[in-house]
Amino acid sequence: MRIGTFVLAGQYPGQSEREALARALRSAEVADEVGLDAVWLAEHHFVPYGVVPSAATLAGLLLGRTRRVRVGTAVSVLTTAHPVALGEQAALLHLASGGRFTLGVGRGGPWIDLEVFGGGIEAFEHGFPESLDLLMRWLNEPRVGADGARYRFPQVPVVPRSSDRPPVIVACTSPATVRLAARHGLPMLLGMHIGDEEKAAMVAHWRASALDAGRAPEADHVAAGVCQVADSHTEAVETLRRALPGWLRRGLAAHRTADGRERSMRDPLAYTELLCELHPVGTPQLCADRLAATAERTGITRFALLVEGSGDLAATETNVRRLAADVLPLLPGGAAGTAARRGTTVSSPAAPATG
Repeated sequence: MRIGTFVLAGQYPGQSEREALARALRSAEVADEVGLDAVWLAEHHFVPYGVVPSAATLAGLLLGRTRRVRVGTAVSVLTTAHPVALGEQAALLHLASGGRFTLGVGRGGPWIDLEVFGGGIEAFEHGFPESLDLLMRWLNEPRVGADGARYRFPQVPVVPRSSDRPPVIVACTSPATVRLAARHGLPMLLGMHIGDEEKAAMVAHWRASALDAGRAPEADHVAAGVCQVADSHTEAVETLRRALPGWLRRGLAAHRTADGRERSMRDPLAYTELLCELHPVGTPQLCADRLAATAERTGITRFALLVEGSGDLAATETNVRRLAADVLPLLPGGAAGTAARRGTTVSSPAAPATG
């Protein structure tokens, strides 16, 4: 089981953008120190829900600050980025980091971003398959040209290019996107708003679609979630109840649609309760049990866990350290797997993790 963090850099009420980014950066550095598998970076525009407008740019910074942890985008919004420009960035980060970068892409939402960066609702509703196809050709072929509805240009050489392209993962929220990812043989990133039953159904749909496309039926999908480790379930839930609703209310309300249509947003209190119910929130044993249960029910063994739910820098760092020291040893593979990620040894399978 491979456990990573999911970094949104949310701007909580009363915080500056600098404070939100400082917390995000520190959480990633600690994830590297304690031997977590990956750091996944979200991308948002014009809203305090997350103050990172370029996940790839922040990934470059973190790859330079860390030594072992993988860094991925979760996700870079392909609808508002040129596939070639994003492909060039991904190849650069992949080569410069020695293969520690993963490019996560998604369609994004129907937000005002589409009008600011070009493409509009048409690109959101119909352009993602063309963009993903062009991106994958750029990452796999030595020369690429395009003659599609949105992108047209003569063949040009792919520079930089390596024999092993960076891993790519696709955020999936609909059956159509699941089929698209499967057709390319790309693993899915599944959101933290859905439970194990829906995740399992999407994995099954991906598997069937991959077989139909002549692809291998298995892939290392990633499930996003929330993690808050505490000495009691009540303490962990109360930590999130104090902080998450205020951030969610402010962040979700700031979203504007590209075409002015009204969009219903989740109730912040109800969504907080749902996240606490679905994800590893509680004692170390409860957190481990929930992760193991999701893995058993869905077949997913990679996780991207939001650890900044308290909104506090010191509490976030403590949460990351407890995830590594107290939860990971209770998972399948236990302390031996944790030690292998850190490059250390343990005297027995039951030895506790440190750091």
